[in-house]
Amino acid sequence: MEAGELSIVVAIDGPSGSGKSSVSRRVAQRLGLAYLDTGAMYRAATWWAVHEGVDLADTGAVAALVRDMVLVMVVDPREPQVWVGGIDVTAAIRETSVSTAVSAVATNLDVRAELARRQRAEIAFQCEPGSWADGRGIVAEGRDITTVIAPDADVRLLLTASEEARLARRAREVHGSDDAAAVEATRDQVVRRDADDSAVAQFLTAADGVVTVDSSALDLDQTVDAVLGVVERTLAARG
Repeated sequence: MEAGELSIVVAIDGPSGSGKSSVSRRVAQRLGLAYLDTGAMYRAATWWAVHEGVDLADTGAVAALVRDMVLVMVVDPREPQVWVGGIDVTAAIRETSVSTAVSAVATNLDVRAELARRQRAEIAFQCEPGSWADGRGIVAEGRDITTVIAPDADVRLLLTASEEARLARRAREVHGSDDAAAVEATRDQVVRRDADDSAVAQFLTAADGVVTVDSSALDLDQTVDAVLGVVERTLAARG
């Protein structure tokens, strides 16, 4: 499917381990769109606060730091990158130390407001000529994208999966195995973070007008095809 001449905004929500990032990147590549991982922005903010020695429990100090944070999101879906203060933190923000601390930042309402502002600006920019996507549009994924960040997106999806499937996927990603020990070691990152973040973001159930794609029994390619099918049907219905 070609993205066409008109801008397309695809918003994808979902819990940890649902496959949002991998699927969204593939979908963006297939459609020739930019790709924005909004969760990486919270991880970047967490990394920066720790790097700068700011107590994550000091919500005001963290929010002030984030407002001044020089953050660059490279939105090429073939090689997305995250830079903070001129430092490439693409790999560093995926470390366990960040994963276990990010909820403290992601539940900071002032931080959410600042990053939401940046996310909306990036989405709008990628729909303009001269952007990386040169106006073709963007696939944005994370939490509350379909309801708070881009409620008017052309396509809005909730990508979900059973807790068992999500734990297994995250265990394979982090530990290289989905045996019982690896799954248990991953449980806190997935279950607790979803519980924490659900207090400030809606991503566990689909809002009105949001299409649910359950990837529990699907592999990556099948999930990408399912999401592309939703995109095609939604755009076709709108003419």
